[in-house]
Amino acid sequence: MSIEYEKFHGSGNDFVVVDASEYVPDRRAFAREVCDRGDGVSTDGGEATGATRESVGADGTLFLALEDQFSPPRAVMTLVQPDGSTAEMCGNGARCAAKWAAERTGADEIMLDTQAGTRRAEVRDDGVTIEMGEPSFAPGCVPLASDYDEPLVQESVAGIEVTAVNTGVPHAVAFVEDVAEVDLEAVAPEIRHADAFPEGANVTFASPRSEREGDGGFDQRTFERGVEGETRACGTGAVAIAVVARRLGRLDADDVAVFPPGGRLDVSYQGGRATLTGPAEREFEGEVASTPGPRQVREA
Repeated sequence: MSIEYEKFHGSGNDFVVVDASEYVPDRRAFAREVCDRGDGVSTDGGEATGATRESVGADGTLFLALEDQFSPPRAVMTLVQPDGSTAEMCGNGARCAAKWAAERTGADEIMLDTQAGTRRAEVRDDGVTIEMGEPSFAPGCVPLASDYDEPLVQESVAGIEVTAVNTGVPHAVAFVEDVAEVDLEAVAPEIRHADAFPEGANVTFASPRSEREGDGGFDQRTFERGVEGETRACGTGAVAIAVVARRLGRLDADDVAVFPPGGRLDVSYQGGRATLTGPAEREFEGEVASTPGPRQVREA
């Protein structure tokens, strides 16, 4: 069996994209195989089309079902993460999905159906803007453990002061003096698995950029649930930084630039709703000679 795929990334947050019409008998096993950072998909196995860096594996697999009979066209997005789990929403993944759909339809507006709801995307030459919905601090929405009656705001979790918010997926956000000094792999897993978060949480650290760096805003590092490690960018995490910064009085403006390791993301937060803007690029395409069956799924 041969499965065709394409590889996209949004600010370094990268995804294997598969047309949902392709028969993949076990999506969890497939995602685990192609996303593996040691021996997953790479430019060696695909046709390079402008890839600027060696790329092995991915932060997730997007299964996309295009419904181009609608105006604007729609695409149903399912994200399966490297550990085989699914995520309700992914900001950079959604932007890559919109770019993929736009390339097939010629449209500059795409409607994406995600597990977190329907999101509208605008695709331009200089980037993709995706609606991110209404972030929520409510304990039941994050979700928090049942003993939380109020939002978790600037409370210590595993020794780190965090604020919890759902921006399509749950995030625990911590503001520090310099994100570069955080040993993310050492401190984030305990927060990610803390009792406060019964479904787990992404862990995002932010620090204010100095004026000499020109753009202001915040630097970002995120340890992603499902990837179980740091990613080069996280769109839901960038939105989480913006809305938590507003809640804590660290930000007055509606618009803010956020800088993960992979580049720049722009967040707008107005009227309780957020949008995310940034680049989305196609790296290469290829085929996987075979796909693992259900019995080959490794335990998480």
